[in-house]
Amino acid sequence: MPPHNDTLRRLWKMMQRAVVVDPAKLELILAAMLARGHVLLEDVPGIGKTLAAKALARSVDAGFKRIQCTPDLLPSDITGSAVYNQREQQFEFVPGPIFANIVLVDEINRASPRTQSSLLESMAEGQVTTDGFTRVLERPFFIIATQNPIEMAGTFPLPEAQLDRFLVMLSLGYPSFEDEVSILEREEHSDPLDLVRPAIHLDDITALQEAARAVSIVRPLKEYIVHLIMATRAHPDALVGVSPRGGVALQMCAQSLALIRGRDFVTPDDVKSAAPAVMTHRLLSRDRRAETAREIVQQALDEVAVPLE
Repeated sequence: MPPHNDTLRRLWKMMQRAVVVDPAKLELILAAMLARGHVLLEDVPGIGKTLAAKALARSVDAGFKRIQCTPDLLPSDITGSAVYNQREQQFEFVPGPIFANIVLVDEINRASPRTQSSLLESMAEGQVTTDGFTRVLERPFFIIATQNPIEMAGTFPLPEAQLDRFLVMLSLGYPSFEDEVSILEREEHSDPLDLVRPAIHLDDITALQEAARAVSIVRPLKEYIVHLIMATRAHPDALVGVSPRGGVALQMCAQSLALIRGRDFVTPDDVKSAAPAVMTHRLLSRDRRAETAREIVQQALDEVAVPLE
């Protein structure tokens, strides 16, 4: 269902001009942006990860940059570097593509671990430190990254600290039969991205982010979140459970989902909708398999009692 908020509804409809995506997953992408977080889309090539990111960027009247990750990409290619100005006879800082409101980091796990780590500071603190100087990034700042499954050749798995900086991690999955026919129809004569125009402005995003933080969540639901993350730590198949920061991320995502769904308060359904995308990539199973991590989160959701509304 489209969001109840008029601003979000315009953004939602504009994105859907170009991309065919499960509404529940589109909700989570928008929720991450409203929670001042970042999104990691993982799936096989050709699913529409990059298209979804581009459609979101074009739907917002904001600064947009794209970083195409390759094994030879250097940290300075992302953050920027000092270049000598012969006329002024001094070094001048030339900003890298990270200095934008919305940044698409395409195929992030094709970059080397050293280059991947150059994104940590910007994602966690909204700033970049180069040549001994710290430069604050403009707000709002939102990274939407894509990655191929780690089983594919030429990839470098993201370390746990890097994964933890993404508020949500999603797999778009293959479309249904009807949706796939719709994709063919959209691509028949033109690029569907040509239909996308800015539907909202930077000020709209800032206002929505503030509104999301104002959404109330009662203590029983806070306790429910803590019980969920503690259940992942106690699971026998978990090597490392979800951290307290994961609990904060789950609360913020649930608040944003509530706003998208037209409420100023969080319900258990908001928490349960957000939990798999927020928690799964934040825990480490003993066999290091993503499927096991998903099972641990699902078992926690099945077994932890839901507070009465």
